[in-house]
Amino acid sequence: GESCGVFGVYAPGQPVAGQAYYGIYALQHRGQESAGIAASDGETITVVKDMGLVTQVFDEQRLAALDGHLAIGHVRYSTTGTSDWRNAQPVYRSVGNAGFALAHNGNLTNTEELAGGLGQLPGMVPSASVADSTSDSDLIAAMMSRIWGNDDRADGRDLEESLLATLPELEGAFSLVVMDDAHLVGVRDRHGFRPLVVGRLEGGWVLASES
Repeated sequence: GESCGVFGVYAPGQPVAGQAYYGIYALQHRGQESAGIAASDGETITVVKDMGLVTQVFDEQRLAALDGHLAIGHVRYSTTGTSDWRNAQPVYRSVGNAGFALAHNGNLTNTEELAGGLGQLPGMVPSASVADSTSDSDLIAAMMSRIWGNDDRADGRDLEESLLATLPELEGAFSLVVMDDAHLVGVRDRHGFRPLVVGRLEGGWVLASES
């Protein structure tokens, strides 16, 4: 199985890119292949990710671009197979007039079955790398996108509704941090195989794949 590091922070009125940076830096031992952060200022999600260590991917200039009061971060563990920028997370999806970003740790056990149910999705990697967490992440994002905005909702609950529809179908050991432009959500598999720890900040909250 694959163990990556995921991190989320939500602190209204505070710039959180620095906290996300230190969060994934502290999780660096969970993955050295790629690092990424997605941040939102309440209207726009910005994603910066690349191959390499946290300190190689982020400098002051790249962190300055990550404006906002909520963010998620990811460090990836190198698995056998190709090291590819496309495997870096967070995964971002543009849906309707909005979008969401997702960072995933763990492995689904029913990836092939779920992918089959969706048809071969654009952007899905071939089944040869089905054990790869990126295909899992893409799959979860594709399932969420399919549900997103179906009801022309105006209540801002698209993220919540798409997660509620998608999560019961997922099997395996995983934790996720997911965000839209205004909300941060942490998810743990029903058995708690993969840890997800909630912490309190002054004026905010933190989610991390370890304490």
